[in-house]
Amino acid sequence: MEILIDFDSTCVIHKYPGSGPDIKGAVEVLKELVDCGNNLILFTMRAKEDNGLQEAVSWFRERNIKLYGIQSNPTQESWTSSPKAYGHLIIDDLCLGIPLIYNPAISDRSFVDWKGVRELLVARGIIR
Repeated sequence: MEILIDFDSTCVIHKYPGSGPDIKGAVEVLKELVDCGNNLILFTMRAKEDNGLQEAVSWFRERNIKLYGIQSNPTQESWTSSPKAYGHLIIDDLCLGIPLIYNPAISDRSFVDWKGVRELLVARGIIR
C-alpha cells in the first residue's frame, strides 16, 4: 500500500522553516508501516529552494525510515500547478478524522496523535 505522509505537525512539531522535535510515536509507527510492506511517500509543501525539503528527507534518513518516494511543492511560485499525489492512505494533520493532540505547552498548533493513528491502522489490518 502506498501511504502519503505529511511532515510538519505530522512527524515533527511545526517549526517551519526549521523542524521541531519528533512527535511521540511517529518514528515507531512509520517504521512499523514499512516493516509491514507499505511504501511511504513524503507528501509535503516544503520546497527545495529553502532546504526545507532536504531537512525533511534527512529526518527520515537519520531515523532509518525508508521512503518510497517524495511529493513536494516544486517551486514556491507553483502553488496552483502542483500535481496530485497518488496513495491509498494519507496521514496528515489536516485530514478530516485524523486523531490530533492540542497541547499549548508543546505547540500553538495541533499535531498528529500517533497512538490514535496506530489504533486506526491496527483496526484496519494495515499493521499488526
